[in-house]
Amino acid sequence: MTATHAPVVVTATTQVLAHTPSLARFGSKPARSLPGRPEVDERFTAALRSHADAIAYSPHQAYIGALHPRDLPARPWAGVTGGAADRFGPDGEVMPEAEFVGLMAAVEHFGLLTLSPAAVDEALAALARHPLAKWMDLERLEAHRGDAEAAAAEPGTLVVSGSSGPRAVMRRAHDKDEALCASVLLENLAGKATATLAVLHMLDRSGVDPTSIDYVLGCGEEAIGDRYQRGGGNMAKAVAEAAGLTEASGADIKDFCAAPVPALVIAASLVTAGVFERVAVVAGGSLPKLGMKFEGHLAHDLPVLEDVLCGSAALVTRDDGCSPRLRLDAVGRHRVSAGGSGPQIMQALAIEPLERLGLRTTDVDDYATELHNPEITEPQGSGDVAARNYKTLAALAARRGDIERGDIADFVTRRGMPGFAPTQGHLASALCYLPHATTRLTTGDAERVQLVGKGSLFLGRITQLSDGMSVLLERNERGG
Repeated sequence: MTATHAPVVVTATTQVLAHTPSLARFGSKPARSLPGRPEVDERFTAALRSHADAIAYSPHQAYIGALHPRDLPARPWAGVTGGAADRFGPDGEVMPEAEFVGLMAAVEHFGLLTLSPAAVDEALAALARHPLAKWMDLERLEAHRGDAEAAAAEPGTLVVSGSSGPRAVMRRAHDKDEALCASVLLENLAGKATATLAVLHMLDRSGVDPTSIDYVLGCGEEAIGDRYQRGGGNMAKAVAEAAGLTEASGADIKDFCAAPVPALVIAASLVTAGVFERVAVVAGGSLPKLGMKFEGHLAHDLPVLEDVLCGSAALVTRDDGCSPRLRLDAVGRHRVSAGGSGPQIMQALAIEPLERLGLRTTDVDDYATELHNPEITEPQGSGDVAARNYKTLAALAARRGDIERGDIADFVTRRGMPGFAPTQGHLASALCYLPHATTRLTTGDAERVQLVGKGSLFLGRITQLSDGMSVLLERNERGG
């Protein structure tokens, strides 16, 4: 660590999944493709998984920390059960939909969400038994109890169906503002609820006093706004309020899928500069990406695998002597002049920061890139994103002379890993590995882990560029 950068560490990490099959049809692709196609709609509905199946799905177990991605069984993963699986893992949980609907109600403050009496009763009974119940404001659920049938008849509503009628109904907040229509508000509310759930797990598991957190940085993909500020943002402060971080303020970092790594770097910079002592980085799930590749799944007789929303939280603090250090002198960035090909991007993000420190690529034990689950992406023709990135990185290592050409496959196996994250892009883009990284760097045998986040700015039609940032985590020599 250079003299100009005081040691900063990542002291707590959690990530969660909410299994939301009834919300899957509100993803951007299903919402556009299912209406007017009753046969496809029927197949889509029949292919939705049970909560038990979602828990047993081995990539989900990897996501909540029950196994390392390298320990995933051979594919196929879908439809394969390897014995009983727990909804709770070392890093979080897979929450069932009934509870998640209740959690959304508990964090909704404008009376726009109406739950049927049965939905309220079911959620209250389940959440009262939840290990985090003491952190949740369950009394708020009663305010959302109402006539869901009547609410569903209102113009501009979005209806979440249950087994015997509407389970929940989202109202619009304005009849002419796209940013305040029911679908966008549900997206934002789902993101808030998943991020809040991740923060509550972080507080509960770490024992950190919620009032000791000074600042929160949000790095999700939502575009919260009002009539004149479509992307006004600050999910961060909304989550801080919901999670009881009463002494915190916050702001959001926007960089498409790449946002979490810059958020970690900015959090570390604020701490090392002495502006704040404890900064939380949080992200909720992206509802528009539910069911994104469902047509490929149905074509290959797979279940609809994009039926979960993700959430993540991490805490960055001053050096505590044992937690992994975040190296601010080893930040990689994708300059405008760096070029946009895969090798050029990886050179800028992964190789250049190591060269500055005089490190070889083989001095890093684990590389985390875009860890999208290939069982989700391949059936729709997107390929194995993680494998493609690791092969590029290995080829660059060979070109530098760090490894022989014949060792490329071994490099990919030893320092890469299978993709295991749902296609919630910002969370799959390296952040999903952070809990595994902290475990490997504290109780495991890893010395260094590099997180490489990438984002597709061209999706917004404002530039043709991509972006990205990387950061290096190291074992704390005082705690190792």
